[in-house]
Amino acid sequence: MEKKISFSTYAIIGTMLFGMFFGAGNLIFPIQMGQLAGTNFWPALIGFLITAIGLPFMGILAFGLSGSSGLRDLASRVHPLFGVIFAVALYLTIGPFFAIPRTATVPFVVGFEPYINPVHSSLYLGLFSLVFFAIVYYFSLNPAKIIDYIGKYLTPAFLVFLFMLIVIAIVKPMGHFDIPTGDYSDLAFITGFKEGYNTMDALASLAFGIVVIKAIKGQGITNPKEIAKATWKSGIFAMILMMLIYGLITYMGASSVSTIGTYDNGGLIFAAVAQHYFGSFGAILLAIIIVLACLKTSIGLITSCSEFFNHIYPKISYKLFVLILCFLSFFIANFGLNNIIQYAVPVLMLLYPLAIVLILLALCSSFFKLKQSVYATAMFFTFCVSFFDGYSTLVDTLPGASLPLFESIKLFFMNNLPLYDIGLGWIIPALLGTFIGYLWPTRAKKTVVQ
Repeated sequence: MEKKISFSTYAIIGTMLFGMFFGAGNLIFPIQMGQLAGTNFWPALIGFLITAIGLPFMGILAFGLSGSSGLRDLASRVHPLFGVIFAVALYLTIGPFFAIPRTATVPFVVGFEPYINPVHSSLYLGLFSLVFFAIVYYFSLNPAKIIDYIGKYLTPAFLVFLFMLIVIAIVKPMGHFDIPTGDYSDLAFITGFKEGYNTMDALASLAFGIVVIKAIKGQGITNPKEIAKATWKSGIFAMILMMLIYGLITYMGASSVSTIGTYDNGGLIFAAVAQHYFGSFGAILLAIIIVLACLKTSIGLITSCSEFFNHIYPKISYKLFVLILCFLSFFIANFGLNNIIQYAVPVLMLLYPLAIVLILLALCSSFFKLKQSVYATAMFFTFCVSFFDGYSTLVDTLPGASLPLFESIKLFFMNNLPLYDIGLGWIIPALLGTFIGYLWPTRAKKTVVQ
């Protein structure tokens, strides 16, 4: 007989899911958006919530509804080779190359570096990241305990400290909303929409989805329909919690300008807000919030990546992959936060549209009966645009990487492709590819006459 899941179990799984998603980046991006959006608070927040919450939720649902055994299985609907390449690229991006190292550098830069002599900054970053990844390594060795570590302990502790800051900001607001600045003056919704990309949560959902499914199965649920139901309910719980916190943090940023002024990044804004309300204790409070936020996310990422690579190459044990990924993340973290962000953005611009289209196709697969040509043509047309989005971002950082042929194609897209100028040029090609793939004739299977 199928075991019935209690609400407390949904809450624990949902809290685990929230904990894996909500890292330091999820704190610093909305508070800066609030400062920039000002009186355009609501359209900016709604756009941000669509990409920062809606897309990750759909990514989790894609696994619960599709019955896929993992990202490689889901992406193989395009082609088996694509399944391997895309899965490896995504796991390396949200894993040891960018996202995991960032979980160590962000808390160091925000919570500790302002109080350290710049001459010794590299040394202390090395020591901090060594201790940080030693803790991550220990908690990641037993993936079966991830619900306890993240859902029962780390996330509640993080929320307690975060709400200490948020509640006082609501009870004693710093000031009024200022006029919007930059793109938030005229394009608040679209700008907030693209700002949600920075959380990387839509990519992470494709990695975390299978972790959630395993956690649900660990509660004794094996029926596919019940798994889908449990995934939906746990996801709703997590996303409501994230929506509430995003809204409050964005409000905190929007109301802070007249009191603390503007800053270059959300980490400095958070530090100034904490300093305003709690004085010197604010630095300690902020450090605790940031470290807990990054620690739980890092454990979730290390666990997901290690399980994936162990599945791809089972000759290396899960525990050895945990060690390898922790060491590689430690090594890359010591290149510094600015370098990690600089080289991550072009990769995100390439992968993000592909991930969005894959998620939407998985959710809508019943309408085209899993027809492979739909997946293949939609993803190919999307890639043709997202590749040049990534290329453009790379050239902005490294002008020497510019190629005349690629520049000509980019100029053609800018002049002829709708929405390309606001970073959404992949939408029309994705829809066109879906339509072509749907109309593509299915090769009839040969029957053998006895």
